[in-house]
Amino acid sequence: MSETPFRPREKLMEKQKYFQNIHKHTYLKGPFDKVTSVAIPLALASTAVFLIVRGVYNMSHGIGKKE
Repeated sequence: MSETPFRPREKLMEKQKYFQNIHKHTYLKGPFDKVTSVAIPLALASTAVFLIVRGVYNMSHGIGKKE
C-alpha cells in the first residue's frame, strides 16, 4: 500500500523545470524571496543602527539619566 503524493507528479516536474531555468541566485527565485532575503534584514539593521546612534547621543548629552 503506497500513499498518494501531496502534489501530482506533473505539477512537481513543471515547478522543477521553472526553477531550474531561472538564472538568479537560489535564494531569490520565489516571488516573495526578496522581501525575506533583503527587506527584513535591511530593516533590522537600520533599526539597530538608529537605536545605537540615539543611545550614544543621549549618553553624550546626559539625556535620560536617573538622579
